[in-house]
Amino acid sequence: MIISHQHRFVFTAIPKTGTHSVRQALREHLGPDDLEQVRLFVEKRLPWPELARLGHGHISLAELRPVLGEELFGGYFKFAFVRNPFERFVSYCAFATSQQGSFERDPQGVMRHFLFVAPPHHHIVFRPQHSFVCAPDGTLLADQLGRVEEMQASYDAICERIGIPSAPLGRANSSKHAEYRSYYDQQLKDGVARLYARDLELFGYEF
Repeated sequence: MIISHQHRFVFTAIPKTGTHSVRQALREHLGPDDLEQVRLFVEKRLPWPELARLGHGHISLAELRPVLGEELFGGYFKFAFVRNPFERFVSYCAFATSQQGSFERDPQGVMRHFLFVAPPHHHIVFRPQHSFVCAPDGTLLADQLGRVEEMQASYDAICERIGIPSAPLGRANSSKHAEYRSYYDQQLKDGVARLYARDLELFGYEF
């Protein structure tokens, strides 16, 4: 997460949506009083103990709201990036097993394991995307959602909105896998559709 008092924005980093590329670009424009929480590549923590102790940078807008306060939360431009849940799930499976190499050997076996045998609901990267940008009652808290599928154009539009110059986004911490549709059979499609049903509905994605 990045909170810019200078430019009056909040960027909430949904896992596996190109967040580190966006972070790297945004850091060029942060002022001395701006805040970030992140663990990968660099380590920075927000000044609020209840958020700092989470130990990761994927903080939801609902978690930030009570500590930032209603005046700043309501007045700051809040944005995130979202991704097709079917592709994001493949990326998660490749990421979570990268050290063992099991996804490369048996991708559908890994996908079935995470969907049907031992879903890692405790893992922040596995959480549905809407949980990072919605209130507990389901209200969308973000003012704008970029899309990974049109990453640069989305970032350009966000930069225009917050009044900073855009720049070409790089790639960071990306998972290695083929085109996502090639991994699916009907059972896996149905499993992901059930698991991330709200994301598919809210963000307008389909297989």
